[in-house]
Amino acid sequence: MTLVWLSDSCLTMADYVSAICRSGYFQLHQLRPVARSLTADAAKMIVHAFIACRLDYCNSLLHSITDSLFRQLQSIQNAAARLIMGTRRWDHITPVLRDLHWLPVRRRVDYKLALLVYKSLHGLVPPYLADDCILASSDKFRCHLHSADVDTCIIPRTRSCFGDRSFSAVGPRIWNSLPPELRWPDIELGKFRRLLNTFLFV
Repeated sequence: MTLVWLSDSCLTMADYVSAICRSGYFQLHQLRPVARSLTADAAKMIVHAFIACRLDYCNSLLHSITDSLFRQLQSIQNAAARLIMGTRRWDHITPVLRDLHWLPVRRRVDYKLALLVYKSLHGLVPPYLADDCILASSDKFRCHLHSADVDTCIIPRTRSCFGDRSFSAVGPRIWNSLPPELRWPDIELGKFRRLLNTFLFV
C-alpha cells in the first residue's frame, strides 16, 4: 500500500511498472521455446502462472497511473497473448484478447475495484474497506437517493490527488458508472462477476 502514498508517487509507480515489465519480458523470453511445443491450453496455464499473475497482483493500486504506464503494462499482456495464440506482432490484438477471454489491463483494474466495492457492500471484506463504501440509501443520505431499486454509493469530496486516488473515492465512482442491472442489492456474486466481465469487454 505504501507505493501509492509515498510523496514521490509518480516515480514510485513508474519504478513499480518497470519492475513488472522487466520481470514479464524475462519470463516471456524463457517461455517462448517451451510454448511452441505446448497446446494452447497448456501455454495459457503457464503464461497465466508466470505473467498474468504479475499484472493482477495489487492491480487496483494502478487505477490512476498515466496512460504511458498503462501502455507499458498492456504491451506485456499483448506479448503474452501472442505467444499463446501464435499470432504475429502486427496482427490486431483485440480479437486475440477476446479469444483468450482476457480483459485489457486497464479494464482488469476496473474489474478488481468494482469487485471490491461489491464485496464491501455485501460484508465480504474487512471493515476498513467496507467503511469506505457508503450507500446513498443509508439513513444519513436517504434524502439524496434518486432510486431505491439499485445500490448507489456516495462519492466523498477530496482535496488532493491522493484523495482522488483512494479507494473511498475511486471505488464508488467506478461502482456508480456500472449499469443498474449490476447494482441490484440482491445480485449473487457469481452472476455479478459474469455480468461485470461482459460489460467491461464491450
